[in-house]
Amino acid sequence: MENRSILIDTSIVIDHLRKSRKDNTLLTTYFEKYTLFTSTITVFELYVGATDKRKYSDIEKILSQVAIIDFNRPIAQNASIIFNKLKFKNQLIDYRDLFIAATAIANNIPLATLNIKHFERVEELKLAPMK
Repeated sequence: MENRSILIDTSIVIDHLRKSRKDNTLLTTYFEKYTLFTSTITVFELYVGATDKRKYSDIEKILSQVAIIDFNRPIAQNASIIFNKLKFKNQLIDYRDLFIAATAIANNIPLATLNIKHFERVEELKLAPMK
């Protein structure tokens, strides 16, 4: 059976929040087709960007509709392995992206992101379709 779950990255949520037509965003499409998850790292990034009450409320609304996967010891261990592989190839990515990728891998969930350039460096990571 096909995996009907995806982990959404911060970029997917930000893209949705910035667009005036919410019905035509990847996030809306994903809500219609998949069970959505996000990581506590993405939650952190979204709250950092919530610079006013409206943005905070918008983020709260979205987060109430997705399951949040906590960053834990197995994910941290997996992240360290990925880090060392990327470091060896001189292809390091931001720690937060590394933690999000490790979350997706540890839970065997494809990652939905607009930041393909960084995440495609992680060989074990499955990326979600962009439609």
